[in-house]
Parts: sequence; C-alpha cells; structure tokens
Amino acid sequence: MKHLTEKFIPMWELNPLWATLTEEERKIVAQHVEIVQYEKNEQIRNEGEESQYIWMLLSGKVRIFKEGIGQRMQIIRLLKPYDIFGYRACTSRDVYNSSASAVEACNLYRLDREIFNQLVQTNGALCYQILLMIARDLAVSERQTVNLTQKHIRGRLAESLLLLLKNYGYEQDGRTIAMLLPREDLANMSNMTTSNAIRTLSQFAQEGLLTLNGRHIQILDEKELEKISRLG
Repeated sequence: MKHLTEKFIPMWELNPLWATLTEEERKIVAQHVEIVQYEKNEQIRNEGEESQYIWMLLSGKVRIFKEGIGQRMQIIRLLKPYDIFGYRACTSRDVYNSSASAVEACNLYRLDREIFNQLVQTNGALCYQILLMIARDLAVSERQTVNLTQKHIRGRLAESLLLLLKNYGYEQDGRTIAMLLPREDLANMSNMTTSNAIRTLSQFAQEGLLTLNGRHIQILDEKELEKISRLG
C-alpha cells in the first residue's frame, strides 16, 4: 500500500452517501481523508481485525471475501468504482467480518472510523443513507444464501455471470463482460471448485450461450443465462 498525494474528485461528487454532508462536515472530511493505492492481489483488510476505516473505491476492482474450511475463499461481493465498504463494522465499532483485497491495482479513499462515526451521530441524512445501505446488503445476503445453498452448479454459475454483467457491464463490443476474472475467483463466487467452474463454462460455450477467450467471456444469450439462473 502507498499513500497518494494527487488531487481526485471529492467524495461527495461520486457517491450520494457523501452528498449528505454539510459544508462544514466536508471540510472536516477533507482534512482527515486519505487516498491510498493497492497493487493487484494486495490485501486491504483482514477478517477479524478491529475496524479502523470506511473505504470508497476510486478506481480498479476489489473483492470482499471470507475464508472457509481449508482456507477456501468464498467471494461475497465484487466492488466497482465509488462503492463503499467497511461501514457496518465502523458503525458498530466491531471487527471486520470479511477480508478485502485488490482484484487489480486500485485507488481508494479511506476515512478514520472515529471521524465517520462523529458524522453519523450528528447528520441524520447520512445516518439514513447508511441504514438504506445496510438494508440493501441484508437483502443481497439473503438472496445469495438461497442461491448458493439451493441452486445447482449451472444456476449458481449463471447467477455469477449475470452479477458480473450488472456490476461491470459490457466492453465496447456490447458482448464481452468488462471484467477479467480468474476462473478460481469465478468458482469462489459460485461456491464450487475451479474444475467445476471450468467444466460448466465449457458446457455453456458448447450450448452457444457464451464464448471463451482466455479470461475474456463474451455473452451470446443473456436471456438463456437468466432462465438458467432463475430455474436454478
């Protein structure tokens, strides 16, 4: 990790959470916020550590994950620029219940927990936005629990591909997912072994649902993937 001194677009112009800050609160944030850079696969935080910061991704991609039995990684979320993380642990002054690492080189804003909590306690609009974010996270977590425990392998992998599309969209060709994700990470998103993920991807390719070119995945039949995901 290294600290950056370049000027970036202010946080309140990038995410509606920070737009709730008053002018005086923005001055406080500007005095205390840091801009940090992480290299590909570098650890940002570790599960079980005492929370210190709330983070907002400026550029690049970040994985949020937990380690299961045998140190097997379970990816919980993949973040895109301007996504915020760490707010649950900071608000509750708890330990981080998941780890975070850089999928690719990334820049982040980070704000000390105590400064953030002072803002939450005095700014009702900010507090309400945090409440909405936690509620949305809970809904996503409940859906993910059903997906990973009740859907078959094909349904889980289709769900993961659609989630990548939702988060990162297509490249300029309108078909290639704008995210180069290792097969291992795709498997960890889908709660399956890497070999099963590779085999199921190949089946989708044989069925004409997508094409594969290294880490590039080009979607040919999004509606059929949605059907597979829906039926599980």
